This record gives sequence, C-alpha cells and structure tokens, in this order.
Amino acid sequence: MLTIFSIPKPFRGHIGTIQRNAIQSWLQLSPRCEVILCGNDPGVAEAAAEYGVKHLPHIARNEYGTPFLNSAFEHVQQVATERLIAYVNADIIFLSDLMASVKRITAQRFLMVGQRWDLDVSAPLDFKNEDWEQILRRQVSSCGTLHPPAGSDYFIFPKGVMGEIPPFCVGRPGWDNWFIYRARSLGVPVIDATGANMVIHQNHDYSHIRGGAKLHPLESPDARYNLKLLGDQEPMFTLYDATHLLTRHMLAPAWTLSHFERRWKMLPVWVPWTGLLVRYLEWLVRKVADRL
Repeated sequence: MLTIFSIPKPFRGHIGTIQRNAIQSWLQLSPRCEVILCGNDPGVAEAAAEYGVKHLPHIARNEYGTPFLNSAFEHVQQVATERLIAYVNADIIFLSDLMASVKRITAQRFLMVGQRWDLDVSAPLDFKNEDWEQILRRQVSSCGTLHPPAGSDYFIFPKGVMGEIPPFCVGRPGWDNWFIYRARSLGVPVIDATGANMVIHQNHDYSHIRGGAKLHPLESPDARYNLKLLGDQEPMFTLYDATHLLTRHMLAPAWTLSHFERRWKMLPVWVPWTGLLVRYLEWLVRKVADRL
C-alpha cells in the first residue's frame, strides 16, 4: 500500500538512536510498508541490513556532502513497489493511525501532510512492549509540543503525481514549503491530516549541519542554496495553504477563517494583477480599524 523512504544522517550517538526508533516505528505499521533508506552516510547500509529494508546508496550530493532530494525522489519512484509514496525525515515516528488516515483518502491525486509533535526522546524505544505506542502518546500529551504549521516533515502522495523537483538539499529550509506550492500549482489537493494522526518528531541538535549550532538555520551554505532555488517565491507556502482537512471523523474542505485569510493573502501568487488590489484593501481595512 505504502512505500516509506528517508535519507538518514550518520548513525552516531543520539541521532543514531532516534533514527533507529523512527525506522522501527515504520516497520510496526499495518499493513506492512515497504521501507527504503537512501544515501551512504555511516551506518545507513548497516541499518538497512539490520532491519531488512531496501538501501539505495547512490544519491547525488553537493560539495559539502549533503544529499540532493531530487536524486532520492527519482531513484525511489523507480524502484518502489507500492502506488503510494511517503517521504519522511529520519527522526519522525509514525503511529498506527497513519495508515488509517491514508486508507480514508480515495482521490487519485493528492498530497497528504501534517504538523508534528516535538518530543524529547533520549533512549531506544522498546518495541517489544505491546504498549509502546500508548506510552508515547501519554508522553506527548504530558510534555510534547505541537510544531507550528510552517514546516513539514512528511509527505504522502501517489507515485509520479508531483513530477520533477529541483535539486534541494535535504534537511534544510524551504523545500517543504515549495513542495506544498508545487502540489497547489498542479491542482493536486493538499490534505492537512494533523487532526487525524499523531506524528512525533524526536528533538535533536543540529551539529550535523555545516557550522552546527554556531549558525542560524537560514545561514548555512545549504540553506542559502535552497532559498536561492526558491527565488522570489514570497510568502512561502505552509499548511495554511492546504485545500482540505482530514480529522478522525471526516475529510472536508479547508474552510476555516485562517484558511480563507491565507487564500486572500496568497491570491497574487495565482493571479498576479490582484497584488495591488490586495495591498490596497488591506491598507483600507487597517485605516478603518484604526478609526474604530
């Protein structure tokens, strides 16, 4: 039903621990998913062999050794055996409700995304414990934090529906926003599944990025490269640009006030001549509000 792929970082220390947690969570899903690990960073081949999943080592990289997303996407879609593809960051834990959400989407073309819950996880999870998922859910409820809708850590879509993507650097800002824009520009429904399934991000440091903690996330060479690829796209697309909302009870159009406000703001992206009109009306509304 679903092919899950990721581009892990080197399996060292805490990063190695949380990546192993993530991979094992994907293997707990039912029906069982095909899992593919991409890249040749230290420990990736060994992890693929340990968990009995596919390994695609030959992913193109830039001069800093950072993998290019388009290379991984192309290779995976050539070898994936399932119709649906899921790209996920290698620190993300999926729970059983993910597959239930995927099954409820019957459209032939769609992009499923959602917010993540940030949680501190410092040790290997015990997947032999039948209650491992409920334990995690309780931890998220007590000390997890729902991440803002600006960043996305997983994307689920039918094979081939997103077409070609630019050579973005993995794990750096901007490309996830572009991915939502890409779906919208193709007329592909974007489904925000935050209300239907819990997705857990295991917190970590950023020592793997060139410059590490010394640099702002937007100041690394890879981040600047991604932002250059985005060009003049402003503002960036987020989950507020979803066309539909998936909850535990229904799939419905995204007709909340926040979504309507966002569509008004983004109207010039689709209809450029409305830019001046949107700015004028926003100015007018502020003037009227100031007089009230």
